[in-house]
Amino acid sequence: MPLYTIAITVVLFVVALWTWRRIDHCADRKAMDNLHSLQPVEPGRFQSETVSALPEPARRFFQYTIAPGTTLYTVADISMTGKFGMGSKEQPNYSDMKATQVLALPAGFVWKMSARKGALRLSGSDSESWTRFWLMGLLPVARMGGNMDHARSAFGRYVAEAVIWSPAALLPGPGIEWSIVNNDCARVTVSHGNLTQAVDLTLAPNGQPIQICFQRWSNANPEKKYKLQPFGASLSSFRLFNGFQLPTHVEAGNHFGTEDYFPFFVADVESIAFPSPPDIVKDDHT
Repeated sequence: MPLYTIAITVVLFVVALWTWRRIDHCADRKAMDNLHSLQPVEPGRFQSETVSALPEPARRFFQYTIAPGTTLYTVADISMTGKFGMGSKEQPNYSDMKATQVLALPAGFVWKMSARKGALRLSGSDSESWTRFWLMGLLPVARMGGNMDHARSAFGRYVAEAVIWSPAALLPGPGIEWSIVNNDCARVTVSHGNLTQAVDLTLAPNGQPIQICFQRWSNANPEKKYKLQPFGASLSSFRLFNGFQLPTHVEAGNHFGTEDYFPFFVADVESIAFPSPPDIVKDDHT
């Protein structure tokens, strides 16, 4: 085969991969815009009466997390840095991570990230519908989703993240049920369509959440088989964002509370915003 033919073939292959990557970026942006459009146009404001009928631990959580008079936006934009582990407890193989996320319970989320370790760079996105990751911005290394296993696993993730970063979405309403586990633990159960997820919050005496844990539908196990298994996160370094007192340091992982646990996700939040549609700022991780 002549060299010029090989060269043309290589160029066309690279262009095709680049085009495929740009299509993923466009899909990410469209999904983010759709989630932003779900922000309430005229949300109410938080008052203690809003949660007066809830079990005491749940009331304590909301009264710590949401200041009186706070506008109850439910769609959050989150920017974070941190570490992302793609190994095991013995060898976490952490990479430096930077990500942005749109979180809109119960509809969905998009988490768009880039991670770097030495010269290697991984980028891509997670959502309720897909997982797509690329190496060096050109080589697809993971493409999953579009099935019930993925949807169920992702639902557990973004219900838990709403507890962490978008508590107004969990105020009393359709599909939201609060119950008491013990004096310092509340359970929220979220139902949406044919999906249901319960998450337990362990609280300090002042209502600050210390950790969350739940049974997540996951194949992160040696058998690579989907099943319910513990997932959880520890929460710290709380800051005030538009009337919401939220954690800015989160360490999370599979098999929470067991000897197999290791925090593959270690995030330090830089900002949390609750934008109305005109406030949307576009971002891109390549």
